[in-house]
Amino acid sequence: MAKKKEVVEQFKLMAPGGTATPAPPLGPILGSKGVNPGQFIQQFNAATGALKGKVVGVVVTLYSDRSFTFEIKSSPASVLIKEAAGIEKGSGTPNSNILGKITRTQARKIAEEKIKDLNAVNLDSAARMIEGTARSMGVQVVEG
Repeated sequence: MAKKKEVVEQFKLMAPGGTATPAPPLGPILGSKGVNPGQFIQQFNAATGALKGKVVGVVVTLYSDRSFTFEIKSSPASVLIKEAAGIEKGSGTPNSNILGKITRTQARKIAEEKIKDLNAVNLDSAARMIEGTARSMGVQVVEG
């Protein structure tokens, strides 16, 4: 009778798709959890090769026999907003310091990409969530 794999731990990471390396910060985190960093990086880069350095979320599940599985999530909304607005980072004072602009159409495209990871009922509410995130980063949402 085969032994059943038992889930030991589940944890989340952020990593650049297709270009991750076992160097810090990923390697030490994976090693401390009992995951072989080289094996994880190789599988992760193969699965995310098309993303070319875009930061993505990863949920890693570690089993009792030291094997693992991972699920790739979409990029964080802030990364997608910064990319759409063409800015390097968000504003420290978003109410008074506006760094960039995105259109409602761009916000809707971001919402379409993230809809499966958001707890929104429909695409309109997901787009409003993205617009709120943009405003809190100092990015103005304009019609268009």
